[in-house]
Amino acid sequence: MKIGSLKLSGNIFLAPMAGIANLPFRLIAKRFGATLVFSELSSSEALIRDGKKTFDILRTAPEEKPIIFQIFGSNPDSVAEAARIVQELKPDGIDINMGCAVRKVIKSGSGVALMKDPEKIKEILKKVRKAVSLPLTIKIRSGWNSKNINALEIALIAEDEGVDAITIHPRTKEQMFSDRSDWSLIRKIKQKIKIPVIGNGDINTCLDARRMFEETGCDAAMVGRGSMGRPWIFREIREYLDSGKIPDEPLKTEIEKTIIDHFNLSIEFLGQRRGTDLIKKHIAWYTKGFQDSCQLRKKIYLMNRKEEILSAIKVFFSYI
Repeated sequence: MKIGSLKLSGNIFLAPMAGIANLPFRLIAKRFGATLVFSELSSSEALIRDGKKTFDILRTAPEEKPIIFQIFGSNPDSVAEAARIVQELKPDGIDINMGCAVRKVIKSGSGVALMKDPEKIKEILKKVRKAVSLPLTIKIRSGWNSKNINALEIALIAEDEGVDAITIHPRTKEQMFSDRSDWSLIRKIKQKIKIPVIGNGDINTCLDARRMFEETGCDAAMVGRGSMGRPWIFREIREYLDSGKIPDEPLKTEIEKTIIDHFNLSIEFLGQRRGTDLIKKHIAWYTKGFQDSCQLRKKIYLMNRKEEILSAIKVFFSYI
């Protein structure tokens, strides 16, 4: 498939999850077959101020390409300027977040709050499209609440303003991540616009991914929370779509190796202290459902040294 000028070898993507889809996790997802990855969201205002923390979020590595950098903001001029800055970092595309429902983002009038103001969205997209030549995408929700479902209106605006693809997570701001996502809305939008539509929401297995394609007709599927602790979901989806056979679960030895690889990448790119702190929640997700995983989580949350955490992991996998 293509997103603007970006040619892709597949259509299974990793979602831009704040605090989760950092560089180490994206590299792991790519190893397991994610076709395209998105960065964590970055503040337009912080990028303009040259905020080091924000630029750290946009750190990348050749192995994870193609990658799309995601930005957010509510001021059209600021978002356009941030897009220009991001383009200089040479990602493969730029995504504008219009679906984040986190209070801090909404408070600034950004994220899903933008969906309450279609005219502002139009102005933002018009200015960003003039500012950058890279493929441009947006990510939206269904709308603000059940009485204001306006995703189709926003999708039509996006297409008119030169956006190259749109990702839809069909839940409202009110729903956050509760209830089932309304895949029928993805289908409705796919039938009305010509640019690629990326479906997102409730893809937790390879069966879910196939059903997403069949029920919505979407061009690509974006996996978010379903990849947390299970990055091999990308491999499973691709194998299942190719063969029709449900893949075997990964061996425990592969899970252990993935944890260790992820830990090493986390320290390599984030440093000893931060890398160790951030890997702990991933270890909890990787081992969820295994016998005595609760005890392992309690142990590692009290540990600060890489060696003792790795030792605890090896002991854990030798007994399960």
